[in-house]
Amino acid sequence: MKKGMIKATDAFERVVHWSLALSCLLLCITGLGMMFHSFNFIGDMMGGLRSLKYVHNFAGLFFGVALYFTIRMWWKEAGVFSFPEDLDWIKVAGGYLWHVDKVPEVGKYNPGQKAFFLAVAGFGVIMVLTGLIMWFPLSFPAMLVRWMFVLHALGFVTIFAFFFVHLYLGTIGSPGSAPAMFSGWVTRAWVKKQHPKWLKEMEEHGTLVVYGEEKKPHGHTG
Repeated sequence: MKKGMIKATDAFERVVHWSLALSCLLLCITGLGMMFHSFNFIGDMMGGLRSLKYVHNFAGLFFGVALYFTIRMWWKEAGVFSFPEDLDWIKVAGGYLWHVDKVPEVGKYNPGQKAFFLAVAGFGVIMVLTGLIMWFPLSFPAMLVRWMFVLHALGFVTIFAFFFVHLYLGTIGSPGSAPAMFSGWVTRAWVKKQHPKWLKEMEEHGTLVVYGEEKKPHGHTG
C-alpha cells in the first residue's frame, strides 16, 4: 500500500458490496437459464432445471439480505439527490459523454451513482417480493401471480442493464475507481478529480483517513 492513499470504504462495506454484486450476477445467470431455451445449458451444468431453480431461489434470499444492508448503509449518502449541485452535474453528464472543462463538484456519490443505487434498491426490492410470491404463491389470485412474472422480468432487465453500466464506469470508464471496492483505498488525485466536495468535507470534519499518516484533528482543513 502506497503512503498517502485515502480510505474510501471499510471492510464491511466491501463485503456487502461484493455479496450484493456476486449474488446479483448469479441470479442473472440462473434467471437466463430458466427464461430462455437457448440458455437451458446453464441448468444442465447445475444438474437440471430443477436444481437451477433451487440455486436461483436461495441466491435470491442471499441477495435480499445483502440488499437490506446495502439500503440501510448507503441510503443517506446515495439515496437522496442534493440540489443544485447534482442537477449541475447531470446537465454536463459528469463529463463522461463529452469534454467538460470543469465538472461541478459533488459529494461522495455523484448523481450517476445515486441513480444506479436507487435503481438497484427499488427494483431489487421488487425482485425479492415478486420472487417470494412466485416461489410461494399460496392463495394469491392467479392473475396476481402472473403479474409477478412480468414485474420480475422488468426488474431483471433494468438491473441487468445498470449492472453493466456500473461495471464499465467502475473500471475503464473511470480509472482509479475499482480499488475502492477491492482494497478500500484510492489515490488523493482520484478523489480530488471525481469527488472534490467529499474530500473537502472529510478534511473539514476530521474524518479523512490517509495511509501512513495520523488522523488529523476535527476542524483541520489542511
